[in-house]
Amino acid sequence: MLRVGLTGGVACGKTAVARMLQARGAQVLLADKLAHELMIPGQPVYHRVVEHFGSSILNEDGTISRPKLAELAFPGKIQELNALVHPAVLEAEDRWMDEAGHRNPHAITVCEAALLIEAGGASRFDRLIAVTCSFEQKVKRFAHRAKVSLQAARSEVERRMAAQLPDEAKAARADIVIENDGTLQQLESKVEQVWQQLLSAERMISQSERANP
Repeated sequence: MLRVGLTGGVACGKTAVARMLQARGAQVLLADKLAHELMIPGQPVYHRVVEHFGSSILNEDGTISRPKLAELAFPGKIQELNALVHPAVLEAEDRWMDEAGHRNPHAITVCEAALLIEAGGASRFDRLIAVTCSFEQKVKRFAHRAKVSLQAARSEVERRMAAQLPDEAKAARADIVIENDGTLQQLESKVEQVWQQLLSAERMISQSERANP
């Protein structure tokens, strides 16, 4: 089995890359979705976050309002939020990868997370992929995705970038860097090349395991 970490800055297109890898056969886990599930009422992480940040982050139905939580946490208290959430996310990721490996010893598992390196989880992976793009591309993509003005998008992108490692630092840590600076068709071509690299890496790991049981 090959364990792959996929990261990148805000609106770089890392989720699009994850979906393209999934279409090629990878087992994909989105850390943002996982964190959301861990923060539903009744979960231990939910109680820790509410206790720390207060009831002002709650919707009327008792669920955590992600916009309210983000407004309160970014950027000054983001480390406090991460300390509450990241350990549980890393544990759940590890459990998910182990289960995927039991189902298919030759699986290629991909965990996509914006703060993968910042959370201290990079060393668990056999390969680390970083997706990068320019600041202006981030702003345009975020504006399109969130359906907000370019001015509002620029402000939000800057705020989120303040809580993340720069793209250059992520790229320096990565085994593979995907520059998402073109069209979706161009990105598909780059992902296909990466997929072939991952298939080769998985075969090498499998051969090594057979040679050294």
